[in-house]
Amino acid sequence: MEQVIAQLFKVLQTQQERPAFCIEHTYYSYRQLAETTAAIRRELRHRTEKNVGLVANDDLQTYASILALWMEGKCYIPLHPGQPLERCLDIIGQMDMTLVLDSSTETRYQHVDVIMTARLDCTDSTMEQPATYADNELAYILFTSGSTGRPKGVPLTRGNLQAFVDAFFAMGITLTAEDKGMQMFDLTFDLSVMSYLLPLLVGGCVYTVSYKHVKYMAAFELLDTYPITFFMMVPSVIHYLRPYVDELNLPHLRYALFAGEALMDDDLAAWAACVPNARIMNTYGPTEDTIICTYYDYHPGQNNKTVNGIVSIGRAMQGVDTFIADEAGHPVAVGEKGELCLAGAQLTPGYWHNEEKNREAFFMKDGKRYYRTGDICTMDEDGDIMYYGRKDSQIKIQGFRIELSEIECVARDYFDNSTAVVALPMGDERGINRIELVVESADATSATELMARLKKKLPSYMVPAKIHHRSKFPLNANNKIDRKKLKEEI
Repeated sequence: MEQVIAQLFKVLQTQQERPAFCIEHTYYSYRQLAETTAAIRRELRHRTEKNVGLVANDDLQTYASILALWMEGKCYIPLHPGQPLERCLDIIGQMDMTLVLDSSTETRYQHVDVIMTARLDCTDSTMEQPATYADNELAYILFTSGSTGRPKGVPLTRGNLQAFVDAFFAMGITLTAEDKGMQMFDLTFDLSVMSYLLPLLVGGCVYTVSYKHVKYMAAFELLDTYPITFFMMVPSVIHYLRPYVDELNLPHLRYALFAGEALMDDDLAAWAACVPNARIMNTYGPTEDTIICTYYDYHPGQNNKTVNGIVSIGRAMQGVDTFIADEAGHPVAVGEKGELCLAGAQLTPGYWHNEEKNREAFFMKDGKRYYRTGDICTMDEDGDIMYYGRKDSQIKIQGFRIELSEIECVARDYFDNSTAVVALPMGDERGINRIELVVESADATSATELMARLKKKLPSYMVPAKIHHRSKFPLNANNKIDRKKLKEEI
């Protein structure tokens, strides 16, 4: 990561008159970013803590805090200001955290040391050259949902992040100081890291979206107002923006990347019309493998690779090893389904203080350490990977193995791919015994016809037992459809 840190330091020194951030329609220069980073570094200089909490606000002080922590050889753990205090205190407890950086006017953390970054004197941009730190030292730790209901920590090292940056630019993407990137993710979500870091590395400008806004509408406003040239989005956003694509004309956009959930071909085809000059890429990567690790170039109007309407996630990025494993952990043949496994320099050293989970998730093969993603995939003769869904979305009913994405594909087709649908496995203490379908529409008049279509297209054991209608699907903090909450609602 020393190259990343050295480049960030250089940009802070040489690009001071250029805009670094546009936050809530206010521009902040690299000089202001440098002054704020320098002030926070001075506060951290004599602190011995390595793992530091960061209240994940949407402001200059928070982004400067990340740079300051990295330059002082420290790791940030984002604490979401909109999440329950109890969850954040759980994270603080798991980390034995004693120091938090907070840009809020008042802090809600009473039992740790808090540096109130908005109160610092930020008038001097001079700072020392950062020291050199080992690649195995941590850069950030993100806490994701755990199966036990308790968040689990995923640490990523400085070496992991450097490997990601190298692999990203090896895909042939060129960013310059003229580029304008959109950062629409909460800092607790790993796609935020690439969204702020990559433009900053080249002296570009980062346009942010606060967690307080409805993300897809705020993204629409940014795209409609500013000549954004680079973005990463989750596919749900373009689904919700479909009614507005005729209003968008984005000739400035150079790179449109997607990740985080299955990307539907019909949504992307509709979207592609408003980004005529963009390289469109579907990417994939779990938090455990540092942001994204595979990519597929999508070509509008051509015969792109899809399965069940889902665009291929493509092939491995530089330095990433992949293979598709059967239930015994052996490679499957070309075209056969199995679990995608990943290895390489981007792979996390393991879950934070969770040896049981580490034993389940990681294994050695041919001298390499692999991660079981839990994603069901196939690989074709070209080496492109097709995504079918989560391993836990591949269920058995009456002894038959069922892909929920196949049911969703048939249902979407009934609506000419204009309506979101979710197939949910339902059951009782004896296990899963039926599937129920939820349609994002307040109009339930189509239920009878839809059921007839499903019965015509699907074997009886795959036909949903019931169809529900909801005017709006719940989204989680990362703008993905919240299937768990949807299941609770019905």
